[in-house]
Amino acid sequence: MTIRVGTASTNTQPTTPLTLSLLHSLASRAAAQRIDILLLPEAFIGGYPRGTAFGCVVGSRTAEGREAYARYFDQAVDLGDTVGDGSAGAGLKWVRRELPGYEQGGAGRGDGSREELERIARDTGVFYVTGCIEKAGGSLYCAAVYVCPKEGIIGKRRKVMPTGSERLIWAQGHPSTLRAVSTFIRGQRINLAAAICWENYMPLLRQSLYAQNINLYLAPTADGREGWLSLMRTIGIEGRCFVVSSNMCVRSDEADGVDAGDRDVVPVAGGVRRGAGAGAGGFGGGSRRKSSAVVTDDGFEFALPSPPKVRHGRRKSVFDEDGNEIVLSCPADNRDVQAEDEEKAQAQAEAHAQEQQKQKQLDKVTEDDASQKQQPVSAPKAPVFLSRGGSSIVSPFGDVLAGPQWEDEDNLIYADIDLRDCIRGRLDMDTAGSYSRNDAFKLTVDGLDLDPLPY
Repeated sequence: MTIRVGTASTNTQPTTPLTLSLLHSLASRAAAQRIDILLLPEAFIGGYPRGTAFGCVVGSRTAEGREAYARYFDQAVDLGDTVGDGSAGAGLKWVRRELPGYEQGGAGRGDGSREELERIARDTGVFYVTGCIEKAGGSLYCAAVYVCPKEGIIGKRRKVMPTGSERLIWAQGHPSTLRAVSTFIRGQRINLAAAICWENYMPLLRQSLYAQNINLYLAPTADGREGWLSLMRTIGIEGRCFVVSSNMCVRSDEADGVDAGDRDVVPVAGGVRRGAGAGAGGFGGGSRRKSSAVVTDDGFEFALPSPPKVRHGRRKSVFDEDGNEIVLSCPADNRDVQAEDEEKAQAQAEAHAQEQQKQKQLDKVTEDDASQKQQPVSAPKAPVFLSRGGSSIVSPFGDVLAGPQWEDEDNLIYADIDLRDCIRGRLDMDTAGSYSRNDAFKLTVDGLDLDPLPY
């Protein structure tokens, strides 16, 4: 008998209600694909603040950073739990609804997120585990909740060691929350527990999970490096358990933006009026003359001087666009012929200017075509990712059964697993049993019962 486990590299939405709506959609899709257990990434609800400094340096914080933290706090969910001793929360009292507010007819606790998470599991029939940012008291915790479609939330744990700068914004959870949980699917008992992100690099923490006789190890994370998969394969072999890891795939905002250097610049076409004023273009004397103009299709203006008055003993001339003077002979005693010649001369000059402009345009088109043929076609810009994802599923022998899921924030991946492979693997290695030489090596965890769960 096999069960189907699945995961996704989906990412947090702009608001918590939208993220919960996406969670419902993912669980519904998982149900349609007959996935029994679904894992979602670290901090999926509330968001992983990648690249955010919250205005902090050693010895100083900014008002803008404090406001950013306040907004992040608002996005976290209040599940109705307490802070508890050492940030342990209320433990099984919270899970079993034994705290004030859960009594018959009580209004409940928190902001209703717990009830919404349980409703999603109940509606879809999928057992899921999701990362979330939980607020309790004045602190934030990076947490993971185990949500059963029949029993509701059956467990929750808080990250015991936030990584690097995460320690500024997330409080440390108590190691007692490392308690594994059990559920039954298709008549099979599944013992499962989660290690969050770089907790998986802590050998003693891993051993505390193996010691509880788990057969399904969950690793929600924010680590999108390719080396992460080698750790998941090590855990599968080391613990002789199936491993499911989930990490968000997040596109960079820059991938969808327009770089300032890529913006279109609208050119403004203009022309110079030749002979428009004294000394301009070598025309005329000391007074301003009127000019006629020819405007091309591209908006360039070519100015032509008006014919000068014709007097006896003086010559008449027109100028082309290059400033060349064309001298025309005019009978001084025939003003009608004179006017006619003037009109013909102006028409000839205008036709000459237009012909020259057309030839220039034709030459430019030919040059542009040749230039385009010589230039290589630029490939479309590749998307930029803040996190590439990398969700995966690994067997107790270190085989990769699904994934790693790179650069895909939309789809689900899954694998059908036979939990008896965990027993088969313990033929030669039982890290939580005799192979651990527990007569010589002792591990104790504050507040955590390491007695193994039954098979």
